[in-house]
Amino acid sequence: MTKNSLLFPCGRVANMLSRREWLCRAGAGAGMLGLANLMAEQNLLGAAPAETPSAPVTSLAPRPGHFPAKVKSVIWLFMEGAPSAVDMFDRKPELDKRDGDTTDIQAFFGNPGPLMKSPFSFKQYGESGQWVCDRYTNVAKHVDKMAFIKSCYSESNDHVPAIYQINSGLPRPGFPTAGAWVTYGLGSENQNLPGYVVLGNTQGAKGGPHNWGAGFLPSTFQGTLFRSQGAPVLNLNRQPQITKQDQVAQLDLMAKLNDEHMRRHTRDAEFANRMQSFELAFRMQKEATEVVDLSRETKETQQLYGIDQPRSKSYGSKCLMARRLVESGVRFVQVYSDGEWDAHDNLEENHTHHCAATDVPVAGLLSDLEQRGLLDSTLVIWGGEFGRMPISQNGKGRDHNPKGFMQWMAGAGIKGGVSYGETDEIGYEAVENPVSVNDLHATILHLLGLDHERLTYFHNGRSYRLTDVAGKVIQEILA
Repeated sequence: MTKNSLLFPCGRVANMLSRREWLCRAGAGAGMLGLANLMAEQNLLGAAPAETPSAPVTSLAPRPGHFPAKVKSVIWLFMEGAPSAVDMFDRKPELDKRDGDTTDIQAFFGNPGPLMKSPFSFKQYGESGQWVCDRYTNVAKHVDKMAFIKSCYSESNDHVPAIYQINSGLPRPGFPTAGAWVTYGLGSENQNLPGYVVLGNTQGAKGGPHNWGAGFLPSTFQGTLFRSQGAPVLNLNRQPQITKQDQVAQLDLMAKLNDEHMRRHTRDAEFANRMQSFELAFRMQKEATEVVDLSRETKETQQLYGIDQPRSKSYGSKCLMARRLVESGVRFVQVYSDGEWDAHDNLEENHTHHCAATDVPVAGLLSDLEQRGLLDSTLVIWGGEFGRMPISQNGKGRDHNPKGFMQWMAGAGIKGGVSYGETDEIGYEAVENPVSVNDLHATILHLLGLDHERLTYFHNGRSYRLTDVAGKVIQEILA
């Protein structure tokens, strides 16, 4: 081969291009890409083949999965701020023995101290003998319904990217969240309500709307933030001076104008999504308001969720609303805890407060779903964005720990009373059957009848998925 020649994969030899010739040809190629884009916007290109991913589904109409599903709906109890597994469900006798010993573990926010045993006592519950701390005694009654995943790990030790990752699979904003992927794949059972509803933290979730966004998926599939009192969505109801007949006439006129626009711009998918959002908002005016009206529930049901107690009223209301939403056909509901389980200074005080706020509501939700036969079709998930260190911080607290934390799942398709994976003897790092966030997502999708490797969306030249390029289903916890 000569100095100025190139050997192609097929074996053919060609002359090397000069730098000037290469730039000319590359510039022409870029120009052709721009021309193709302009032609596409003017509908001057041929139609894409039916099997290509360039015409994504935008409707919330229910769709079948890749295989028969064990789960119809998901309720994700998101404990924002990161509860400590070794202080709630993952008792570590060695940590008790070594209380006060120094280690070389470094704290994220500084002020690392020695190993610190849990301030809480533990007791075994159920036929499975699962250890649960003395602050979660109502939830403890349901351990035989739960699969404890004790070897989770993630990439970031900062709240915001960690919350992004547990929601979307990646520790940065702008990617579709799990709820968006699920509604993109399956749609929703109720066309008068969003397919994906978020019951948020009263102080506002860290990271904001990216935590329930649709990313590059059609905006139809993004989460809708519901309020627990009054109109569930801000400005949902029409103004009192506008009659229903006036509103219907306005919507009819808008529909005609929109149809005319769509005939001229058939590839304007985002415009179609906005049309669907407006139509859904109109349909929601009646049904969504009824769903959040908890006065329709009996006094006994409200007590079951702890709504009669000030400390658990807020989270109990959201858990009851979550049950009403899945009962109404909503596909994916995420229920954020209020405040943060972020126990840097005083773990005992922090976790005692949050356990009191969530113990009765979570237990009530599991009992109510079971009584109504909904637990056979609903997956319930509990957990935060990462875990907490086995060492003390500031004397009585614990710092962030993405190396080892815990989630539990209960309900449809789950083998109850089992544990999967382990952290080391002091609860610092996942050492047995480590479970990535991709694995968690793959398992959730599998239970919903979706193959995480086949649920894809073509964007920016490649097919994306919730589990990126990794993830495996945790078969050991499936019934």
